[in-house]
Amino acid sequence: MPVPATPVTQNLDVALIGGGVMSATLGTLLKQLEPQWTISLFENLDEAGLESSGPWNNAGTGHSALCELNYTPAAADGSVDPAKAVGINEQFQVSRQFFSYMVDQGLIGSPKTFINPLPHMSFVIGDEHSAYLKTRYEALRSQPLFADIEHTEDLSTIDAWAPLVAEGRDESQRVAASRITSGTDVDFGSLTRQLTQYLASAGVELHFGHKVVSLSRDGARWNIDVKNNATGEKSRVSAKFVFVGAGGGALALLQSAGINEIKGFGGFPVSGQFLRNTSEDTIARHHAKVYGQASVGAPPMSVPHLDTRFVDGKRSLMFGPYAGFSTNFLKSGSYLDLPLSIRPHNIGPMLRAGVDNLGLTKYLISEVLKSRGQKDEALRQYFPQAVSDEWELITAGQRVQVIKKDPTKGGILQFGTEVITSADGTISGLLGASPGASIAAPVMIEVLRRCFPSRFSGWESTLTEIIPSFGRKLNEDPALLAEVTAATNTSLQLSS
Repeated sequence: MPVPATPVTQNLDVALIGGGVMSATLGTLLKQLEPQWTISLFENLDEAGLESSGPWNNAGTGHSALCELNYTPAAADGSVDPAKAVGINEQFQVSRQFFSYMVDQGLIGSPKTFINPLPHMSFVIGDEHSAYLKTRYEALRSQPLFADIEHTEDLSTIDAWAPLVAEGRDESQRVAASRITSGTDVDFGSLTRQLTQYLASAGVELHFGHKVVSLSRDGARWNIDVKNNATGEKSRVSAKFVFVGAGGGALALLQSAGINEIKGFGGFPVSGQFLRNTSEDTIARHHAKVYGQASVGAPPMSVPHLDTRFVDGKRSLMFGPYAGFSTNFLKSGSYLDLPLSIRPHNIGPMLRAGVDNLGLTKYLISEVLKSRGQKDEALRQYFPQAVSDEWELITAGQRVQVIKKDPTKGGILQFGTEVITSADGTISGLLGASPGASIAAPVMIEVLRRCFPSRFSGWESTLTEIIPSFGRKLNEDPALLAEVTAATNTSLQLSS
């Protein structure tokens, strides 16, 4: 249920804009570090976690690079560098420790309400992709974070791992799969709502149905202009520090703030759809996240996956996403979002990135024009015996890919998560997409490091209580990795 609105405090220590997992995580960390600070959260919608943090709006997984092949691309010589995958997994381990702390302290509910154990599997078709997957396996197996990875090209083994993927497949077709059984599925919508409920109990004011329309500097503070969607009433709030965790809405708000650090940044929106299964029998036969290879020209967020998810405690099965294009930056946004985001300082990088990514444009057009039959055909590459009538088409969330200035190319389309912070540390915001929600805890700790440098050293002891591996790399310390994994498995009820 939505949290009832409370009167708006006019002078704050911290204003959080956006009711997603990023703002909820930052607010939670700050309440552990500075419990006396006055904090308010403003969300345009009537409940937390309804946009990008929603499990059907693309954030329905725990991205930890166990199966997502775009984090381990093949180099020109065919080699695979594990560094990015290791880095993302390290970050997800920090998030797991944050989840565990919140559960252990009784600050959120049962872990089963937001995280469940689930194998993560990569599956590819054809000689070239199979050779690549073997190379990736060899590159990752020596990394402690990936030590339990398995690999096979045997169809009967794949059938045991994920029967829907194997049944009815041409046995003469070369296929390959890698699997890690220690993966998880995370319902970030449920987690976000639990974190915001904790914030309310800790004295944070939650203002749902309140749209932040602009930001402006007032000396050492920020003026935040807010509109109550229900009454139309407008108010102005002042805060020492502002965090803009508004998903696709962050770009416009950071632009309105006028900080130099946002200059040169633009956004390119990508929408999507999923096929969701309606047969309880079929859903029960698949227990894995199965990720494939993205099409040529496709953005990483469009990697096809046949995906078990636990949404609001119920097991589900989806396939997708099918990419599309819309000019709005949020699912609940305006078609004017893209044109209104264009500024003199970012039009050059946006045009340059557009020229360099014509393949992406062609791909999105082809995706928009796909018939339902063509969508079903894509599904059957991963589930050969799929029955069309069992699947319903649903609309996913919006993703805004970052476009930024580049000294050599003029502008580049960047995939990933980008933190924008003003020089004085009084305002910070988040742009980008995947791995996004999955690395909220380490990203928000980095925001604290950047924005509160004089206080950060004094916070480190508390941060170490929350994140036992704080300041250390688990992949470089197998003993610590084993200790942390055992502890979080117990706290989050992930042990088999």
